Amino acid sequence: MTRMQEMSLDYHFIVEQEVGSSTHAFFGFNGTAGVWRISAINEAGGWKDRTTVEDMDLAVRASLKGWKFVYVGDLKVKNELPSTFNAYRNQQHRWSCGPANLFKKMAMEIIRNKKVSLWKKFYVIYSFFFVRKIVAHIVTFVFYCVVLPATVLVPEVEVPKWGAVYIPSIVTLLNAVGTPRSLHLVLFWIIFENVMSLHRTKATFIGLLEAGRVNEWVVTEKLGDGLKTKLGGKAPRKPRFRIGDRVHTLELGVGAYLFFCGCYDLAFGKNRYFIFLFLQSIAFFMAGVGYVGTIVSTS
Repeated sequence: MTRMQEMSLDYHFIVEQEVGSSTHAFFGFNGTAGVWRISAINEAGGWKDRTTVEDMDLAVRASLKGWKFVYVGDLKVKNELPSTFNAYRNQQHRWSCGPANLFKKMAMEIIRNKKVSLWKKFYVIYSFFFVRKIVAHIVTFVFYCVVLPATVLVPEVEVPKWGAVYIPSIVTLLNAVGTPRSLHLVLFWIIFENVMSLHRTKATFIGLLEAGRVNEWVVTEKLGDGLKTKLGGKAPRKPRFRIGDRVHTLELGVGAYLFFCGCYDLAFGKNRYFIFLFLQSIAFFMAGVGYVGTIVSTS
């Protein structure tokens, strides 16, 4: 799971942050490893807790005040990633729900702003928010986990190879270019990202609709040296199995749907989608029972 996260974050920093900094002097502040001018924070209105992405909120407001952002990519800062699947799910919920909710609250403010150029407004609204924070999650899940599998059940509907294979493959390779040492894991990364797209899509709609968990803040659990201290150098005990902590019904449901579509395609289909469908269903089943990442004893 660590390598999967590395591939996503490398693309985010090496591509998204670098491009935003060099072309628009703006990028979403990540909340760590950054240096702010106090005057910029004060002029932007300070930190606000109206969403779960207060760092991004501040960055957008500062940008609308005319402040420029510079990303220094040659400075290396250590970062610890969540190593349990539940911790990663909580983090991704916050990272998907928060931006969608912030977009809803700031869209008109960005449009009415007179201090930044029309081109920068377009970049922030369309590219930064709409495409990357909303559409990307929804399209990934709906197309690969709902529409494409459904086409095997309806033979009259055929997705062109360029739409189902070629373009997605090119996009995937471009996303993975930031982590060349993990190119051999790109297939696993695709499958893992498709699984997470379900959780991100759900969180995105929660943010847009301001539903129940919109302001839920769960601190991302990171083990670090704390696990070594806790274990005291002894072998870890076998963790207790708690259904509420390990079983995720949505993932299991989607996995069952994909498995059924795969079986149908194997028996009656001609496109050989069943190879992808079986692999993807296995990934959903594994996520559904929490068999991803480090399992830490709660005793």
